[in-house]
Amino acid sequence: MDFGIMKTMTVAEIQAYPKTRLDMSAFQEKCPMEPPQEKTLEAHDNKSYSGLLPAEVGTDYSFKRKIVWKNAIGFFALHLAAVYGLWLMVADCYWKTDIWALLVGFSSGLGVTTGAHRLFSHKAYKAPFITRLVLILFHTLAGQNCLYIWVRDHRQHHKYSDTDADPHNAHRGFFFSHVGWLMSRKHPAVIAKGKTIDMSDMQADWLVMFQKQHYKVLYAIFAIFLPAVVPVYSWGESWWNSFFVAYMFRSVLVLNMTWLVNSAAHIWGNKPFDKYMEPVESSFVAFVSVGEGWHNYHHAFPWDYRAAELGSKYSITTFVIDALAYFGLAYDLKSTPYHMVKRRVERTGDGSHPIFGPHAEKLESTGKLDDVDIADIVKSKEVGLVRRLPTAQG
Repeated sequence: MDFGIMKTMTVAEIQAYPKTRLDMSAFQEKCPMEPPQEKTLEAHDNKSYSGLLPAEVGTDYSFKRKIVWKNAIGFFALHLAAVYGLWLMVADCYWKTDIWALLVGFSSGLGVTTGAHRLFSHKAYKAPFITRLVLILFHTLAGQNCLYIWVRDHRQHHKYSDTDADPHNAHRGFFFSHVGWLMSRKHPAVIAKGKTIDMSDMQADWLVMFQKQHYKVLYAIFAIFLPAVVPVYSWGESWWNSFFVAYMFRSVLVLNMTWLVNSAAHIWGNKPFDKYMEPVESSFVAFVSVGEGWHNYHHAFPWDYRAAELGSKYSITTFVIDALAYFGLAYDLKSTPYHMVKRRVERTGDGSHPIFGPHAEKLESTGKLDDVDIADIVKSKEVGLVRRLPTAQG
């Protein structure tokens, strides 16, 4: 926070500061500035970002990124191949191949959500060797770079969310935060701040480092060859169909499911927990990403293994973690207590929370809601935010 600015602000401006910390337009009349010059990557190469706090990084909208054309062309070709694979699924493949592709895709998705995200990035729960091994294998299937880089980028995303130091800054728009960030050179702030992310726990995990060191070989074997070979030798599918369905289509499907969390879940939705951040609650993204769309909650309470309030609506990932815990394959599951959620909603929420609104006082005093209260909640347009009511139902 710039205390030099704070000395010239009124009480009302100070109270509104969190909302305007990335938008200086409110102060331009007091502090006139020259129109920004168009800036390119080279203009920023010598600028130091290492000493800036997250709120000081912001987004420079005049910054022009350089397209990495081989990446752009590669992703375009990959999506064309996926569309062709989808046509083969409908028109030419054995139904077993279709089921196999979806099963492999689902497993790779869990490798990202259950493993890379909630276990390795946020340490939201702990897991024994066998669970970690399987989840790293599933993550390899997803083809989203090695686990080490995935975790580093995600931790950086949380620390510098939606600023120039965020690898997929949503202030740059839907396309950039969805896939454009992979088609252009990194912003210098991303490079500078990426070097400051604490990765000591990942460096101490030999499984993570083994995958990092041998990622290309492991990816070729487990993500390309094995998914394609199983249909060929198990039920006589052609190599052509198997490759385009079990690899191409499946990979692109999972990529876009993951990317929607970075893009749509930072743009379209409500903010019942923190209106000062960009992440939103999105039931659509939660559905397609097996539980990762309750993003306003997740950024407010990133340590919560559920990544959602009070339960697991549309969250197969949370169900899987609960099942792993039941069988002793996960433990020390972290969650956020009711009173902490309530305080955060009251302090920074946008008023759209369906429980801590007109029913909050009754729920807190009696510990339960009657049928009329619950009916009102169900009718709410924000019903997608209501998962379970353990405090209401006992």
